[in-house]
Amino acid sequence: MQLNDDELLRLITTEDKSEIESLFAQARKAREDYYGKSIYFRGLIEFTNYCKNDCYYCGIRCSNSKLERYRLSQNEILDCCRRGDKLGYKTFVLQGGEDPWFSDERLAQIISAIRSEFPEHAITLSIGEHSRGSYELFFREGANRFLLRHETSSVDHYAKLHPPSMTLENRKRCLRDLKETGYQTGAGFMVGTPHQTLELLLADLRYLEELQPEMAGVGPFIPHKDTPFAAHPAGNLSLSLKMLALVRIILPKALIPATTAISTIASNGRELALNAGANVIMPNLTPQTNKKLYQIYDHKLTDEDDAVENHLRLVEMIRSAGLEPDMGRGDAKR
Repeated sequence: MQLNDDELLRLITTEDKSEIESLFAQARKAREDYYGKSIYFRGLIEFTNYCKNDCYYCGIRCSNSKLERYRLSQNEILDCCRRGDKLGYKTFVLQGGEDPWFSDERLAQIISAIRSEFPEHAITLSIGEHSRGSYELFFREGANRFLLRHETSSVDHYAKLHPPSMTLENRKRCLRDLKETGYQTGAGFMVGTPHQTLELLLADLRYLEELQPEMAGVGPFIPHKDTPFAAHPAGNLSLSLKMLALVRIILPKALIPATTAISTIASNGRELALNAGANVIMPNLTPQTNKKLYQIYDHKLTDEDDAVENHLRLVEMIRSAGLEPDMGRGDAKR
């Protein structure tokens, strides 16, 4: 479905309920054309909340001295994978800050250990910016997918969200390297970040259309009390859902998660995201004591149930929406 800039801006700004529901219906149709009723499960493992970066919006930024830090050992990470495997999950997502302690060699060893024990599973990394050589090493050891949000396609806006040591040019270089290496690559952005305009949201849609990532993450900005943006309001739920639906229409073959951020600002956020075209759920396999410390924003939803109870609740929610829980790898349609 081709939409020009004026059409996209009209849909981004519309408050007409029937028009919004029509947009969501088109997004669901685009999803079902390629994935049917399947909603894919990914087991999320937040293995470190250390980060060398100082992004202005993120609670695990290096200058946040109030945060209790942790790292999971290789054995702890493998135990998380085993819990996910028992639930039937065929994809693990290793997410963490850019933690220098996890050198290329340590990360490669962890990836290799997961690949050795789970040869048929997909391994997704969400560990930030690295050199092309590092990405190639992780790929050789068995990683299949990589999530790296571009955050914004504007150089000026990027500079307002990140310290001078980080540049949009390098972020885009990373995304190109990931795609060329062979990863199923994910990009994306937050809705409602400080200094964001409607025109910048439009530019983000066009950048995704150009990049053609296999995965795209879209969710609302939520402030953290120990960052420079502590007083900035959270992103709007309705706008976040409209942007998710537009990403689905622009990238009908993409894998798009119902993000934790949407569930944090709305108790039925996952259901709303599925209704707007999402087709991925990411239950958190991180040990309870640790996942409470992975606070990238305030009031982050952390399921208090154990892994089995949370899994059963999500399965029931998906079936109640007339969709099918799918524990398979769920590779992107190329």
